[in-house]
Amino acid sequence: MPTSTKILGQVKLGFPWPTPDPFLFCVHHLDHYPAGNGKLGPAASLEGRDLGSDFQIKDGWRMYHGESVPGFPQHPHRGFETVTVVKQGLIDHSDSLGATARFGGGDTQWLTAGKGIVHSEMFPLVQTSAPNTLELFQIWLNLPAADKMAEPHFAMLWHEEIPVIEIRDEKGRLTQVTVVAGHLGDAKAPPPPPRSWAANPEHDVAIWTVRMDPHAAWTLPPSAQDSHKTLYFFRGKTLTVDGDIQEVGHGLHLQPDAAIDLVNGDEVTELLLLQGKPIAETVVQYGPFVMNSRQEIEEAFADYQKTGFGGWPWSNDEPAHSLEAGRFAQRPGGELEKP
Repeated sequence: MPTSTKILGQVKLGFPWPTPDPFLFCVHHLDHYPAGNGKLGPAASLEGRDLGSDFQIKDGWRMYHGESVPGFPQHPHRGFETVTVVKQGLIDHSDSLGATARFGGGDTQWLTAGKGIVHSEMFPLVQTSAPNTLELFQIWLNLPAADKMAEPHFAMLWHEEIPVIEIRDEKGRLTQVTVVAGHLGDAKAPPPPPRSWAANPEHDVAIWTVRMDPHAAWTLPPSAQDSHKTLYFFRGKTLTVDGDIQEVGHGLHLQPDAAIDLVNGDEVTELLLLQGKPIAETVVQYGPFVMNSRQEIEEAFADYQKTGFGGWPWSNDEPAHSLEAGRFAQRPGGELEKP
């Protein structure tokens, strides 16, 4: 058990990771896909896999719900946001509004599902002569009741626009902080969608990834007193947090308004920070719908069965873009956005 009074609690990391309000959960995907087959799938046998529901790691990777291309074919959401932070690899997005995108390699897609959207998230294996490692976080951020029926909207946070802060300790050892949401000093993240809980700076939402050299020291700055603040230690060996030695594979709930000294161990360490003031409303979740009451969940199912949240305009359930396509986003009206 932690001995520091600044560590309020500890959780073991699994699949997914538990998160406090205003977050719903976080999933860390790491799949060491082989070379691609030229059709965006793996150049490897799929024999022995439970295609359509392949969540057991076999040979270092999973197909998830994909049949030929790994990933997540069309599925609905209502009442919350997905924040998809891609460290390595690519994601092909398509949705019921007619929008498409390919993003990855440090990019983030921030999707407000709002009143309802159907989307697919496929993992195209574009390298045909080299492995296609995929690593990402998908974070579910709740919406308050006032915004659960907002119009769906996504923001692309291209990695070229996301601040990366480099801090060297007195011995020159490097800590890098990537500011996906919130701010660190004068460095501010790109804006999230307008109806996001994170769009209001008073809500103190921060999503940072942190990389520390061996033995690097850095002080995590304080935040608002009434925020929830969790540091997820997912790569490395040991990390000393306010004098308390922690082993990899744990999340630490921290005193939000305290500065907390971090001293890394013998290996490169990577961390994810999730922070924000709680929404403090009743959460009723059923699968892909997150509302405030059972009745609203039933209404969500009825609406989806009736309208399909706009229908599915694509020719198959798991659309992926061309092998040669670069990173892009095409809005529902046809507007093309590139990094």
